[in-house]
Amino acid sequence: MALSEQDQRNIALAKEYFRRGDAQDPTLLELFHPKLQFYYPKFGIGHGPQAIIDMVSGFTGELESIAHDYTNYVFVARDPFVVVEGTARGRMKGKDWAGGETSAGRFCNMFEFRDDLIIRCHVYLDPDYLGEDEPRFRWGRDRPEW
Repeated sequence: MALSEQDQRNIALAKEYFRRGDAQDPTLLELFHPKLQFYYPKFGIGHGPQAIIDMVSGFTGELESIAHDYTNYVFVARDPFVVVEGTARGRMKGKDWAGGETSAGRFCNMFEFRDDLIIRCHVYLDPDYLGEDEPRFRWGRDRPEW
């Protein structure tokens, strides 16, 4: 089934979310509806574009870089929703991590759109980017594939 024009616009907006976020572009906030609902693990649910600033502030002084290669992502769209599965890579506290190579970095985002803006963004991932939560490696660290 072919994507509708609106589905294509929503996917483009989701890609722009990753592009601006990686670039630390302050215009990222322009992509969000004033009634945004935002979820991030260990942060919980926040409301309005300010929630993005509040969540990001939790990484101050620790997260040095993050990059999303959305050209390889899986996008599933049915207006008004887009689900994105992918990987990210970055550097935190002087250590590198990369989805598919380390235990962290795989994620799934659920977007909902209204008026060509993101009204809901729920991020599902393990926020332990560096694998510091040792007791939760119940199956060991030596996995053949991440």
